[in-house]
Amino acid sequence: MRDSYAGTCPACGCEIEIVHHRLDIPHFPDLLLVAIACDACGYRHTDTIILGEGDPVRWTVRIEEPDDLAIRVVRSTTGTIEIPELGLAVEPGIACEGFVTNIEGILNRFEQAVGTVLANPESDEERTAALKMLGKIGEAREVAFPFTVIIEDPAGNSALVSEKAEKMLLDQSET
Repeated sequence: MRDSYAGTCPACGCEIEIVHHRLDIPHFPDLLLVAIACDACGYRHTDTIILGEGDPVRWTVRIEEPDDLAIRVVRSTTGTIEIPELGLAVEPGIACEGFVTNIEGILNRFEQAVGTVLANPESDEERTAALKMLGKIGEAREVAFPFTVIIEDPAGNSALVSEKAEKMLLDQSET
């Protein structure tokens, strides 16, 4: 189901169209995709909102071959994603957005974050560490070594969609 509404651009105040698209993905609560685009100033914003709440959960999958990079990732605004072998994690915060992507998309997001650090490093050591991390992410993208992707979500709305993925319910004390 797709609906659109008139709105005001938060950046420039011009009139915009806000598009809501409701998705039904098997085994998950309903998802609401929200997209905002302003033709006047170029402002763009998308968000994935999960319209329900489940039990606290941890999903784990081992990435061992290039096809595993296509594994679907659903991350809600309360989900944490971690790749222990790379020492990388993204945790929810006040500006956190939910999204639907795949493992390769997660690696791209980490790569963009490291690229931001590289754009203005505070020291030579930080620059060297960021370049080393980009190399490790590139190797992960080529599946040069096996690695693990873990998603934890106290609201139970994040997931790894694959027969390879393992789901473990958590009790409240683990979240």
